[in-house]
Amino acid sequence: MASSRKRPSGELVAEVGRFLGSIDLRGKRLAVGLSGGVDSVVLLHVLKQHPGLNLSAIHVHHGLSPNAGAWARFCRALCTRWGVPLAVRRVKVAKGGKGLEAAAREARYRAFRNSPCDAVALAHNRDDQAETVLMNLLRGAGVRGASGMPPRGRLDGRMLLRPLLEVPRVAILAYAREQGLEWVEDESNADEALTRNFVRRRLGPLIESRFPRWRESLARAARHFAGVGLDAQALLREFLAAQGLRAPSEAKLVEMLKQLTSGGARIMVEHDGMRLRVYRGRLALAPAAPAAPFAPVEWKGEPRIPIPALGGKLLFRRARGEGIDLHKLGQCRVAVRLRAGGERLQPDRRRPRRTLKNLFQEAGVPPWQRDRLPLLFCGDDLVWAPGLGIDARYQATADTIGVVPEWR
Repeated sequence: MASSRKRPSGELVAEVGRFLGSIDLRGKRLAVGLSGGVDSVVLLHVLKQHPGLNLSAIHVHHGLSPNAGAWARFCRALCTRWGVPLAVRRVKVAKGGKGLEAAAREARYRAFRNSPCDAVALAHNRDDQAETVLMNLLRGAGVRGASGMPPRGRLDGRMLLRPLLEVPRVAILAYAREQGLEWVEDESNADEALTRNFVRRRLGPLIESRFPRWRESLARAARHFAGVGLDAQALLREFLAAQGLRAPSEAKLVEMLKQLTSGGARIMVEHDGMRLRVYRGRLALAPAAPAAPFAPVEWKGEPRIPIPALGGKLLFRRARGEGIDLHKLGQCRVAVRLRAGGERLQPDRRRPRRTLKNLFQEAGVPPWQRDRLPLLFCGDDLVWAPGLGIDARYQATADTIGVVPEWR
């Protein structure tokens, strides 16, 4: 006769035991998100058998279904029978905007945030994880979306735990039947207008006909992508250390990475007096304090001009046949100024004069740096811009002496 550990339900109990052994819940209040569905009922049933857990349950009453009141009564009766304290939280779900699924989820998490507990356990399972990863990928998500739901996370200072994330739905149903458990069925689970239900009821079976183990495969892929996320945390920590910045807390590091990888063009994260921003997939650093005012500086031939307001210095090196033609510079007032807008430059004789904005974009100069780069003017003519080069009209020829500017 096979041992109970080899039955699906036995593996479920063993997996929850392994999960609990990997975290420290001593002295902490653990609340189970109890919807009344089979997943959350099974999770509560397994957890209540673990001695030493300060266990309670939270039922979120969305008020979206005519059966919502009956579900709350079911959860009350269940928790009374099992001796588990229960809190029922009524929430208002904002309709419109992000859609009903997302709005209901936000309302649930808001209820969890307002509950007196140190950790919240949710009953997401391996099938849920696979569906989440698939939906995220179909929406064009990157590494973070492909990693799905983390088994452990944070929710406003609370631990957010998913002990069943490695357990397939079939094992949860097997456990419930073996234990003679009762649960409620949410009629909205049949509504294929909801994306997850469409994936579960239509798309999932179609994929399964060709890839029978697709749920297991996507859940495994999620773990791999989550590991990439951890590598990204380590890289960000090393980047900050290399810049001489203080190490952020683990929670702040996670939040910084979350914001920086969100894809927003205007996203910036402040840390230790500096701003971190991402431009074209590269991380850039700039002071968080407002830029110091800068007044134009006249160049009279000196080899170096310190510009503290811009955080650097201009160096000038004389050379035959390269740089800016010194003879032409001698016929005008040469000044270092900032971009005012509308300036044009022609670094390449074979191409027409173009706006600085266009040239900076082509060169990959981040937008927030463009207005703080020193530009060299001969009268009203823009002669040179860092990273772009010298205007063709002022370029030295093989038989002339030139000066090569460098912004450092």
